[in-house]
Amino acid sequence: MAQREQFSSRLGFLLIAAGCAIGLGNVWRFPYITGQYGGAIFVIMYLVFLLLIGVPLLTVELSIGRSARRSMARAFEILEQPNTKWHWNKFWIIPGSYILMSFYGVITGWLLYYCLRSLTGFFPQGTTTETAVVKFNDLLADPYIMFICMMTVAGISFTIVAFGLVKGVERITKPMMIVLFALLFFMAARSFTLPGFSEGISYYLNPSWDNMKRDGFMEAVWAAMGQVFFTLSIGQGSIEIFGTYMDKRHSLISESILICCLDTTVALLAGFVIFPACFSYDVEPGQGPSLLFISLTTVFANMDGGWFWGALFFLFMLFAAMSTLIAVFESIISMSMDLFAISRLKSVICNFIVITLMSIPCILGFNYWSDIHPLGGNSTILDLQDFLVSNNILPLGSFVLVLFITAKTGMTYKKYREECNIGEGPKVPTWMYYYMRFVLPIIIGSIMAVGYYNIFLA
Repeated sequence: MAQREQFSSRLGFLLIAAGCAIGLGNVWRFPYITGQYGGAIFVIMYLVFLLLIGVPLLTVELSIGRSARRSMARAFEILEQPNTKWHWNKFWIIPGSYILMSFYGVITGWLLYYCLRSLTGFFPQGTTTETAVVKFNDLLADPYIMFICMMTVAGISFTIVAFGLVKGVERITKPMMIVLFALLFFMAARSFTLPGFSEGISYYLNPSWDNMKRDGFMEAVWAAMGQVFFTLSIGQGSIEIFGTYMDKRHSLISESILICCLDTTVALLAGFVIFPACFSYDVEPGQGPSLLFISLTTVFANMDGGWFWGALFFLFMLFAAMSTLIAVFESIISMSMDLFAISRLKSVICNFIVITLMSIPCILGFNYWSDIHPLGGNSTILDLQDFLVSNNILPLGSFVLVLFITAKTGMTYKKYREECNIGEGPKVPTWMYYYMRFVLPIIIGSIMAVGYYNIFLA
């Protein structure tokens, strides 16, 4: 087996793996559902599920990667028992990363556009919500600008990946993640000076049984479990690839806990930035893209020096999204190299073309193809792409991987446990087999079923 690159430092691995998990959902979804479902009560619930679901699932992908030393394109063949068919699963798991990038790059392009526009005074003092809506709709109606922005962020990310793990991905992503955390802490600290800080934080974190009862306790439980599951992007090999580059000095439990801590820190601090700002300027915090591109645009445009704070916020968001692009692109490149035995440069060029072409339907779904509603109602092509990944490939991939590491015909629990327990840190106990084999698959299946119910039957 050819010698594989390894991270030059543990910090590099942790920041890059966390960068894969840290993304737009941390900022526009976690703060919103925390305020909606009971504040501090929801946060405690979320942290419990993070330990029960998030950490074990992270160890599954990392153990497969570190043991096989190959991407998902070859890991099944290396770890499965002879004459078994586990490797067939790669043919539907691998496309998940491509579908994800086909719309994630478009949204990242929006962030680049808004960051540059904020710097140039595109949103003048006194911009209203109605004006912000018009300007966001103008962007969606212009496929050429969206295509250029998407090509720019994808081109930069693929160029970084082309230089390899250490000279490209680690060299760029590590300082970028450090700057991301610095920006977030700086903006969170600045929120203390806003007039609506107390009201915003009270809405965000004060324990509220009334909020939880309003939507139902089980609804809050499913929201917490779903947020844990989807925030880590487990099930499509995006995290697995970084296990292939790890050393064996630390146990996988310890590394998984640290990744979850970094991911949760960003999610929690995002609320400290968003809610005080919204309550200071009488803007109702929303959910989804409108929170970023309409509500917060209005907030920053009405602040003193709002152009600066707006540009800083969208720069932070751009770094968060770019870290995910780079991480998933590295996974895609590695899978292509393993699957087709081609060079890194050829893999980068081919995949840049593929991702670019796959992004076109998402872009056109907001203008020329806006009359196409694949999921009914006002759904867009982006909604369909997100549904395929979030509600199908991620949970099904996680379900298969959990069964794979516990099945006698797969990796086997013994080998999984041995791989997890190499190095310093907490160890996986023998009794955890029953949880991994029987309980965790039921949890994953339940999350998937609830997701389908909410989309098609609720």
